[in-house]
Formats: sequence, C-alpha cells, structure tokens
Amino acid sequence: MTHFLDDILRQPNSLLSTMDYLAGAGHSKLESAAAAVRQSPHVYLTGIGSSYHAALGAASLFDQGGRPVHLQDASELLHFAAFPPDSVVIMISRSGQSAEVVRLLAKARTSGAIVIGLTNSEAGVLAQEAQIPVVIPVGLDHAISVNTYSTLAAAAAAVASATLGSFDRGLKTSLVRAANETEEAIPGWREQISNALWPVPRKSYYFLARGSSLASCHEARLLWEEGVKWPATAMGTGSFRHGPQEIVTEDLRFGMWIDDQRMREEDLAVARDLGKLGASVMVIGQNLREDAGELVVRIPAAPAGWQFLFDIIPVQLAAERLARLSGVDCDSFRICSYIVRDEYGLITDEVPAEKNED
Repeated sequence: MTHFLDDILRQPNSLLSTMDYLAGAGHSKLESAAAAVRQSPHVYLTGIGSSYHAALGAASLFDQGGRPVHLQDASELLHFAAFPPDSVVIMISRSGQSAEVVRLLAKARTSGAIVIGLTNSEAGVLAQEAQIPVVIPVGLDHAISVNTYSTLAAAAAAVASATLGSFDRGLKTSLVRAANETEEAIPGWREQISNALWPVPRKSYYFLARGSSLASCHEARLLWEEGVKWPATAMGTGSFRHGPQEIVTEDLRFGMWIDDQRMREEDLAVARDLGKLGASVMVIGQNLREDAGELVVRIPAAPAGWQFLFDIIPVQLAAERLARLSGVDCDSFRICSYIVRDEYGLITDEVPAEKNED
C-alpha cells in the first residue's frame, strides 16, 4: 500500500474528528472568526496550493449566502494587493509556514487587518501570530495533502456557514452521516476504479465542475501533477462550453462533478455529448444513473454546498491508482519541497540535486 492510499483511507475519520472539534473545543474560535467576518466590510479568503483549493469551496458558500468575499491566492495578494482599513483576512495553510503566507501575515499586521488563521500546525507562524487561530488537530499526510486539505476545507466552510448562521447541530449531523457513508463507500469505489478503463497512463486529462465542487476540480488537477507527475487541466463546466470544447478528441479523459441541485441536467448533457465525441468520462455526484458516463461514482447525500468535502475522495483514489499504473512514485516529490519556504526558483536544498536531474 502506498502512503498516499493510506492517507486517503483515513480521511473520513479525519473529517469526523474535525466536525467534533469545530462543534466542541474549537467552537468558540469558530464563532469569533464568524463575528469578525460579519463586522468587516472587506473580507479576503486566501491560501496557496491545495489550501487555495480548500478556499474555493468556502467561497462558494459565502457567495450563495449573499456575503461575497475577495478570493485570491496568497502570492497574488502579497504582491499585487493592498488591504483597506477594517479588513479581515482568512488565511488557510496546513503548516502555517509557507513563504507567501508568512510574508502576507506580516503585511496584514502592518495594514491593521485582522487575520483568521486556519491551519493544522499549532507551532506554525500562522497559528502563533493570527489574531484568531483555528488549529485543526489532524495527523499530517506523508507527502501529498489529503487529510490536511479536506480538514482545512471543512474548517473554511464552517467559518462561512457560521457567518451565515447555519453551522448548527442539524448541519453537523448531516455531515457526520455523509462522512460515515463515505467510509462505507470507499471499498466499492476502489473496486470500480480498479476495474475501469478510464484511468490510463499518459493520456490527457480534463476536469470540470461548478460551485463548491470547483475545489475538488482544481485539487484533482494538482493531484495529477503531484502524484501522477502528469499535466492536467481544470476549469468551470460553464467556461468549458465557450470555446475550450474544441480540444475534444477521441480518447481524451474527462472528470466531471455533478451538483445535486444546480445545473444538473445541463451538465449531464455535457457528459453525454463528450462521450458521443469519443471522450472517456468519469462522472462523480449524488443519485447518478449508470449510463451517466463511462465511470460513474455515486457519492452519499451531503448538505447543500458541502458535497465538495466528499466528492474529492473518488478522484484521490483514481490519482493513486493511475500513479501505480504509470509506474511513478506518488509518495515522494522530485522537485517540490514539503513546505515552500522561499520564492526563488524551483530547486531547493530540501531536494537532492541528483533527484532533480532524474
């Protein structure tokens, strides 16, 4: 078993412990964060890498609740933005030590902004210096962000829901049920993916989604690049229909997320047409028909806007399966360091030169 797969398999339990923390020991911090967001006229939501993808899910909840936030990755905010007075900055970082996050924290402090720090590391700079730190206790992943991704995505979504007044016992009960049903579904998903013809080495992969599942869509692209060591593309399903569909050729691979409530029939029609054009389509969503795509992965029911916490897991399993089929090591990084501590170049002292030459 790869470390990547081991991390994926413990993910439902990590989500359950996160829900317990946010509803229990971390609830006062969560409420403080929500109160700060409600009182601010300028709210920024940021992260970098998988942490930025976690922000995408929360941003969708903020948008749907009529409280839009400024969503931008940490590097762009650091170098190309200024924080106006009374700003609140929600920063997401598993380690709390990435170069851009540390420098952005200092910039926010100088600007007088309040920082809400969502992190997995109590010892990180973000947890130590944010005015409102929310530290999610979870065992760190071996390399690729899996549990750290999903638990911080849950924390960011909880801040959004608490701000909107909807993070209550009923929501937690529904999320716990979805996490338990996800754990039960994983063995079936693994068997499906192992028997499917969709994951094939050295093909081109395109990921499409809408709403909060855009978090899963963009995280899938990163999983391909970090784990499979192969390029992939991710974008909104609506945007794909305005020109990019010209790239569709026979044997192209698509992963599509279907929302249970919005644009469902329209997106299922896109999946059908991709199949007619010769593409191979994996479809992930709730209550899907067997003929919705070549590989159809049904996920458990989830509260509106929260599907992204669970619909990422099938594609994580697919990435791990494809890495093994491709003969690549998904448990180590050839070039990237575990924590990116500076903004210079690509090759760092943490990665041996001979590995980069390989």
